Amino acid sequence: MQEDSTRSPSYTVACEDYVHVVEFSPFSSGSPASLLAYGGNQYVVVGTCLFQEEDVEVEGVQFRVLRVFHHDLRVDALAWSPESRLDRIPTIRFCTAAADRKLRLLTSDLQDRHEVKVMEGHTSYINDLVFEPTEGKQIVSVSDDHTCRLWDLDGNETAVLRLRSPGVSVCWHPQEVFKLMVAEKKGTIRFYDLITQQAILSLDCGPSGPLMSADWCLTNTIKVGAAVGTDWLIWDITRSSYPQEKRPAHKDKARLFRWSLANESFFATTGCPGKVSSQVFIHHLGHPQPVTIGSSSVGSGLSWHRTLPLCVVGGDRKLCFWMTEM
Repeated sequence: MQEDSTRSPSYTVACEDYVHVVEFSPFSSGSPASLLAYGGNQYVVVGTCLFQEEDVEVEGVQFRVLRVFHHDLRVDALAWSPESRLDRIPTIRFCTAAADRKLRLLTSDLQDRHEVKVMEGHTSYINDLVFEPTEGKQIVSVSDDHTCRLWDLDGNETAVLRLRSPGVSVCWHPQEVFKLMVAEKKGTIRFYDLITQQAILSLDCGPSGPLMSADWCLTNTIKVGAAVGTDWLIWDITRSSYPQEKRPAHKDKARLFRWSLANESFFATTGCPGKVSSQVFIHHLGHPQPVTIGSSSVGSGLSWHRTLPLCVVGGDRKLCFWMTEM
């Protein structure tokens, strides 16, 4: 891998502090712009992004802050509700995880109404969370406490799935709301039927090292990808419980794996933050090498735009966006 092939971000947005998590809403906002949230030490900024690829009157990127939410602790993970919309009566709803092992459900109309609901139950660090994607009436979270927990919007825990090692990633099937994917650090990815609360299928990483992150390709749900050890792995769940493809990605350790929402052939991986910067690789399934290599100073978080082949990583006082050719 040639270091000199690193590409500068296509766009950047300045932030006032170090960005720890960043997430595009994967749902339509009801407006031309996309909702984007980023979080740091004691805050979450919610805004809209519009890119020149979407609107000829925009130069580069237009980022508008809608609201800054106070957050008691550093934000470790964040998920958007499908109920977040900017048309009709604006509603912003998202959920966060923090180091106090609590989830916080934040709801705002961007005017006077602003609610925070705290959900307690996990006994260790929460690694990932997601809303049920059709109506957003449930949240699921996974933790180092070897559990996957389901919650309703009143903050009640409605189910607990016992895991065999720390839960690192969780994804909900985009149409079949009773199917859930849970990835465990020891290298197993299981699919659960939420009606029976039983595993219906499992995938195995083999002896590659700890599974750090996994993602379900929501535009083609037979595909699953993961960052394991220094490699990325991809499965076709109709063919085998073992990966179809495995390639070395990051020298030190791969950290995150995310599929593009706009094109099922694209995915991105990040390396664990080094002393100065962390690498961002954008891959295409047809190419042996990354098609784009970027780096972000103390980069963290990784999220894809809903309709553009564009991903964002947080960093030191800025957001970095990389646009990839289709």
